[in-house]
Amino acid sequence: MSVIPDPGRKTAPIQRDDAFPPGGGQMGALIRALDWSKTALGPIAGWPASLKSAISLMLPAKAQIVLFWGPEFIAFYNDAYAPTIGDKHPRALGLPARESWTELWDDLEPLLRQVLETGETLYAKDRPFYIERHGYPENVYFDISYSPIRDAGNAVGGVLCIVSETTERVVALRELAKAQERLSQALNASGMVGTFDWDVQSDTLYSDARLAEMFSIAPLKAKQGAPWAEYLAGIHPEDVDRIGKAVSQTIATGEKYVQEYRLLPKGGSTRWVEARGECLFGDNGKPSRFTGVVVDITSQKEAQERQRLLAQETNHRVKNLFAIFHGIISLSARSARTPQEMAQSLRGRLDALMQAKDLIRPGIMGAEAHNERTTVDAVVRTILRPYDDRDGRQRFVVSGPDLPVGTQAVTSLALALHEIATNAAKYGALSEPNGSVRVRWEAQAGNLQLKWEEIGGPAIAAPPQAGGFGHILIDRSIGQLGGTIEYEWRPEGLVLSLTVPLDRLLS
Repeated sequence: MSVIPDPGRKTAPIQRDDAFPPGGGQMGALIRALDWSKTALGPIAGWPASLKSAISLMLPAKAQIVLFWGPEFIAFYNDAYAPTIGDKHPRALGLPARESWTELWDDLEPLLRQVLETGETLYAKDRPFYIERHGYPENVYFDISYSPIRDAGNAVGGVLCIVSETTERVVALRELAKAQERLSQALNASGMVGTFDWDVQSDTLYSDARLAEMFSIAPLKAKQGAPWAEYLAGIHPEDVDRIGKAVSQTIATGEKYVQEYRLLPKGGSTRWVEARGECLFGDNGKPSRFTGVVVDITSQKEAQERQRLLAQETNHRVKNLFAIFHGIISLSARSARTPQEMAQSLRGRLDALMQAKDLIRPGIMGAEAHNERTTVDAVVRTILRPYDDRDGRQRFVVSGPDLPVGTQAVTSLALALHEIATNAAKYGALSEPNGSVRVRWEAQAGNLQLKWEEIGGPAIAAPPQAGGFGHILIDRSIGQLGGTIEYEWRPEGLVLSLTVPLDRLLS
């Protein structure tokens, strides 16, 4: 069309087809300037109304939009989309998509044809694409919505693609995930449970998922914030008051917060943690935030407890050794006729004592047990040998079937029998010249049944009121074998019964 002047009145100029599209920013100007007769679409005058309508809607939009028209997917796009394709702009305008997006055409074409052939919208978030737009290859990501454009006959004539590049967000999230993984690995390596940040005025405590789980709080709730009281509820009842007072002290004085405490057992043993933090104050002088970290110190506490028990056990054994030496000297003196016989007897008993100690040393030192199996008979006789008078009197009666003892069980069994023999030498039948011990065992109902019976020792008026550390060692050793022990304090001497499962004895 052309503008025809009317001499009788003033009229607005009539726009010609080559003035399409009106406006449209830089891309509108490029569309108007392009010689479309040299493209597959031909002159603008021959374009279908549906295409012109789509272009008119696309150009002023602030969203990133690219339009592919016809079976060749001729490209149109708006100013918002232009930076997305880098140096493909402006040459991509009016060209078939396969010529401008050559490097990703094998990926892009199926998407466009799916919309063109099905007439259904295709949507995806963070869709990856490989593109070369700045002279080098890139892996980029887009949220995409590809919709059909229908012509006057309701056929799909083109695909309108509204996109939003999300590459920076995807890369940032991946880097964040890597950073969180590295942080988690660092926390695991350091034993740190997690971090916390308590808004004191609103009583809202935020923590990471690791710390929340330790305190039995849902991770989502911990992220959104929970009252301090809910975290306090996860602390062992015996430590709650102390921790509550320590927190109040830090808020009142501003001093550093450093506390060790136990958490309630959660599907296992009690966990020990150390919390360190400080209270931050606002401009008004009131407490604002209480921040800090919590570290798992269970392994250190267990090591300290092992050291304490080892020191206690070492002290106990040193005392026992002196008592045993005293008893062995007395035994040797009673049976020897000459100093030479006493020396020989004493050396023999000390050698036997060392053999008994060899049986229990792995248990004391935490080393591996013996490499070969032994028998109940060998263990019993080795333990009793240091107390044998060797003067013809039958001080021990030992009897029972040939039952094997495994490499792991031998230490516990020997340790228990050694403690029993030591107590007998200190307080029982072996402390008297005429005292004797009868040890009998048998296999019954899948268990080792062993009975230790003392005769001729000091009269027992009543059972002892409390057991010493030796008593604890005996119970602990038999307990490690899954067994039980019973004490019968008869006036004439102690009768002790051990029961140990045979399968554990063979371990």
